[in-house]
Amino acid sequence: MSEQDRHIHVEAKVLRNSAATRNILASTFALAGDLPSTVTAGCGLRVPYAMTSARPESVTCLPCREHAAREHLRLAEEMERLGAMAGSTIPPDQVADAAASLRDLARRFSSS
Repeated sequence: MSEQDRHIHVEAKVLRNSAATRNILASTFALAGDLPSTVTAGCGLRVPYAMTSARPESVTCLPCREHAAREHLRLAEEMERLGAMAGSTIPPDQVADAAASLRDLARRFSSS
C-alpha cells in the first residue's frame, strides 16, 4: 500500500476470512489464530488488514466493492444449487433466507 492509498478495501477471500469463520475454528479446535498484518484486497493490492472491512458502507475502494458484490452473488447461487440437491439437510426456507441475505449484501456493495 502506498502512503497515498487511504481507501478501505475488502479482502479478496471475502467469504472465507471472516470473524465468524475464525470463531468457529477457535471454538472447535481451541486455537486462536493471529490475524494477518497484510492481506490481498479484492482490487489486487496488498493492504494492511486494518484497512479492510466486511461492511459495505465502510468500503471505499470501487474495485473491491465490485469484487465483493460478485462474490456474494456467486455464493448465493451456489448455496441455492447445493440446497436443491437431493439429500440436502438444510431446509429450503433456510437456504432461501441465506441466499436472500447474500443477495442483499451484494446489492449493498453494488450501490455507491
